[in-house]
Parts: sequence; structure tokens; C-alpha cells
Amino acid sequence: MTDIAAARARLRELILELAVVRGRVTLSSGKEADYYIDLRRVTLHHEASALVGRVMLAMLDDAGIPFSSAGGLTMGADPVGTAIMHVAAAEGRAIDAFVVRKAQKTYGMGRQVEGPEIAGRDVVVLEDTSTTGGSALTAVEGVRKAGGNVRAVAVIVDRDTGSRERIEAEAGVPYLFAFGKDELGLE
Repeated sequence: MTDIAAARARLRELILELAVVRGRVTLSSGKEADYYIDLRRVTLHHEASALVGRVMLAMLDDAGIPFSSAGGLTMGADPVGTAIMHVAAAEGRAIDAFVVRKAQKTYGMGRQVEGPEIAGRDVVVLEDTSTTGGSALTAVEGVRKAGGNVRAVAVIVDRDTGSRERIEAEAGVPYLFAFGKDELGLE
């Protein structure tokens, strides 16, 4: 088993152990489901965070996506971007992270995208998981307004509820995911 295959296998175990919560829930999209995937329990976990960075970076590299910064709408994407940034730095690669606010600030510098400047740079928009694609599309819009060149949207877990189709149609960029719901045994 390769190093990345072992990392994927262990990350899958941790997602199932820590993040999948069974029971009827209402998602942020308003849709109902029989399970909830709380990936912050993984992305903020001492062992899983590094695995998230390794798996996501390898996935983006395998897809041939060039980028120098990664981030997305604040909260779900924040620890994913920093995980990628730290793993890349350990490999001697300069990949920054950024945070996209839901709305542009009305005070201070009035920014919607925080962190190192993204204008003119190739970036990847991240999310931990996506149901409708709305958060990722909000982030894509903010990044484009800030001058970033969005190369792809990447998520840890795809719920297979139409996010891929919507993001690819509306944002016009590839949508990548590390794990599908089938791979996690979710219905």
C-alpha cells in the first residue's frame, strides 16, 4: 500500500468514526437527511487534520490543478485550507491559505477575502462537504471579485446531492472530492 493510500484509508476510518452522525437532521440547505457529516470533528482533530491536507493536496496534484493558494467560505473551509498549507510547507511548497467572508466587510480595509493577496493567483476553493454547492459558489464569487483565478472547487466528502453539477455549470470549474458517500457506506 502506498503512503497516500494508507493516508486515505486512515482518513476514511476517522471520518466514519468521528464525523458521521446517524439520525434525522436538517442540513444548512434546508434539506433533510438520515445522517449528518460533521467534518469539523475531523478537520480540527490532531491526527486527521494532517491526513486531510495530504489527501486533498495529492488529489489536486493528481488532477493536475495548478494553484498557489487554497481556501473558501469561512468555517467549513478554514481548517481544510490550513491543513493543505501546512502539508505543502512540509514538502517545501509555497501554498497559502485564505478565508472568504460571507459578505464584504464594511469597516477596516473592506475585504471579503482575508489572508495573503490572491489577485492574479491561481487558487482552489475548498469546502469540507457540500449539499447544494451554495457555500462554494459564494466563495468562488468572492474570490473572483478579489481577482483570484479559480482553478477548481475541492471538497473532502461529496454527498452526491447535485453540488458537482451545479458548481461545474455555474462556476465553470472542475469539482473534485476525496470521498463519495458510497465510499463511506452512506445512503
